[in-house]
Amino acid sequence: MPQAKLHDGSTIEIEVHGAGPTVLLPVNPRPAEGPKADEMRKWGMDPALGHSLVEGLGDAFRVAAFDYEGHVMATPKADTLTPDAIAADLLAVADAVGADRFAYYGYSWLALSGLQLAIRTDRLSALVMGGFPPLGGPYDGMLKVTVATHELAAAATHTPQDRQEPAEQAGDAQTADEFDWDTAEVTISEPQARQFVTLYQALRGFDDEAAQPRIGCPRLCFVGSADEISYGERWGDVHVSLAGPIIERHAELEDLGWDVRVLDGLDHTQAMQPTHVLPVLRPWLLSQIGR
Repeated sequence: MPQAKLHDGSTIEIEVHGAGPTVLLPVNPRPAEGPKADEMRKWGMDPALGHSLVEGLGDAFRVAAFDYEGHVMATPKADTLTPDAIAADLLAVADAVGADRFAYYGYSWLALSGLQLAIRTDRLSALVMGGFPPLGGPYDGMLKVTVATHELAAAATHTPQDRQEPAEQAGDAQTADEFDWDTAEVTISEPQARQFVTLYQALRGFDDEAAQPRIGCPRLCFVGSADEISYGERWGDVHVSLAGPIIERHAELEDLGWDVRVLDGLDHTQAMQPTHVLPVLRPWLLSQIGR
């Protein structure tokens, strides 16, 4: 199994499936099992999300799947998870599988990572961003949320063990639609939280409109029409609009060369599920880089 050496010296495994033009997928190709799978189903997640995407593309493309999010959570890059470092990591993955040219699909922060990659390399054959707008990205709001999350994680680190809330308590007997940010407990560590502060601090002042001419490949963005997230008081009462910028600037995005898809009625979690992603992603990739 190929491995890539990342910017901090750690390594990540890559599973390669199929033949054809290379597509990089930063997803976990192995289905979750047991209690973890049950928890994912509770939140409307496909426990085999990454595996399903690989299977859905592997007959037409050479798919290189690697669990980048899982890796940064297991091996936090607290002070180094910058756009430059992420782009270098993604290029290291491409190098490890021998792909001089490759397409990339990422969702949420992994979508914005794809945008940062696209403006730093000419090796992309296609870019697909899901669940994060290429124009009018909510960088300031996400910085506020991640700073608040880090503060809560740091405070939990210093809380005596017998006073801490159980990690799962905030989510018990709730569904995704009922999630209450005011009572949610932060269950990630201080270094895990700090790496995303590092990322969004580095993106402070990023002008995504000025960056558009630096993207030299075919590009697609998609979002659920209900992808609007309101964080509670402890997160600064921040509203993060992921659908709004794409819906409101649809024509402008098309003028800039983006193909745009809005998935009616879907929120952030729903729009990332394979049953909704593959009908958008697969035909578009076939039209752009299919052989």
